[in-house]
Amino acid sequence: MSNSPTTPGIVANRLRAEDYARHFDDLYPDYDPHEAMVAADRCYFCHDAPCITSCPTEIDIPLFIRQIQAGQPEAAGKTIFNQNILGGMCARVCPTETLCEGACVREAAEGKPVEIGRLQRYATDRLMARNAHPFTRAAPTGKHVAVVGAGPAGLACAHRLALHGHDVTIYEAREKPGGLNEYGIAAYKTAHDFARAEVDWLMQIGGITLQLGWKLGVDGTLADLRAGHDAVFLGIGLAAVNALGVAGEALQGTRDAVDFIAELRQTGDLSTLPVGRHVVVIGGGMTAVDASVQSRLLGAEHVTMVYRRGREHMAASDHELGHAANAGVKIITNAMPVAIHANGALREVEFAYTHQGPTGLEPTGETFRLRADQLFKAIGQKLEGVPEGVTLDGRKLAAGADGRTALAGVWAGGDCTGGGEDLTVTAVAQGRDAAENIHASLTGAGA
Repeated sequence: MSNSPTTPGIVANRLRAEDYARHFDDLYPDYDPHEAMVAADRCYFCHDAPCITSCPTEIDIPLFIRQIQAGQPEAAGKTIFNQNILGGMCARVCPTETLCEGACVREAAEGKPVEIGRLQRYATDRLMARNAHPFTRAAPTGKHVAVVGAGPAGLACAHRLALHGHDVTIYEAREKPGGLNEYGIAAYKTAHDFARAEVDWLMQIGGITLQLGWKLGVDGTLADLRAGHDAVFLGIGLAAVNALGVAGEALQGTRDAVDFIAELRQTGDLSTLPVGRHVVVIGGGMTAVDASVQSRLLGAEHVTMVYRRGREHMAASDHELGHAANAGVKIITNAMPVAIHANGALREVEFAYTHQGPTGLEPTGETFRLRADQLFKAIGQKLEGVPEGVTLDGRKLAAGADGRTALAGVWAGGDCTGGGEDLTVTAVAQGRDAAENIHASLTGAGA
């Protein structure tokens, strides 16, 4: 899958076998029962809990923590899953420091919040370990809904619709379900194939059929889906990648960071994955951080992440940037790529320092070069084709707060729509809320 295994400087098997296992194990191990009880005891159980309002899925956080404190972690897990059926994954990947934990009263008072994310993982993991789905499907309604995309938004939508008794077919272009959770998140955050295990657990609700290898616009059209189903939900994500617009970005050794992360997630033997000795990553979001850190974990000696604006504009949180720095990643801000230099193979990337000028972001005229035998581009993703008849909101699909598009019988949610933060938890909330609106529409209770 890699486009650069033969490029000089990019080689596989840089580490010992035990190093790969250690580097890509769980970043934060699960609590044991005593640790969970101690952590739960720190919660004030606020009446007007700011942590709830800061959670896009509005989980009743004080309630589930009190249930853990009472020795009922499985009840706590169900409280979480009532609002967020992918609560196990979100416990691992949510930027809690900017959401629930960032709003925690103890964070404001002491600078140390209740560890909500780890408590959520403790509860959800224990309920999932029962391998018995906690929800019972309603009586079949006879309605059939098409969900396009098996990412967080599509999975959340499909589960909620199935819970209400509707039949659902999920159409997924890739060979595995999960979307971003399966292909786009650092392996050390979702160790031990958790993403697939979570999908298998979610599917236990029944009433959901998964059709893999089906791509919208290739294997069928939106018109086909509308004709064959009572409603359609689009959770198609952002499959295309923005270009740098710099000559040389097609050179061997230069590739999209999302492809690198996906390859790493799907590689059975990490020692076979080639990585450069000098790696440069362009971008300032979570994809850039994940590509940078994982390059270091694979054995890259020098990894530099470069972002065109100041640190305050980076989409990655301070916590994640701090993790990257602790992993040995050098972070340079206010610099934009202007040229890629090669001598038969990728050799250097040239950058210009930037500042905010009267016309926006401008180069200062001062440049520098970074040695690079591998370059990853992480400058954002975009829609790959627009389904016929669906209008746009800027560069994304236009959908209301209830997920409705302007096209009758079609809803949308997740990264493909505007207004979100491109987070798993936001996609789950949008998929869930769209499902509720679809259900109301199909049963005559809404619309």
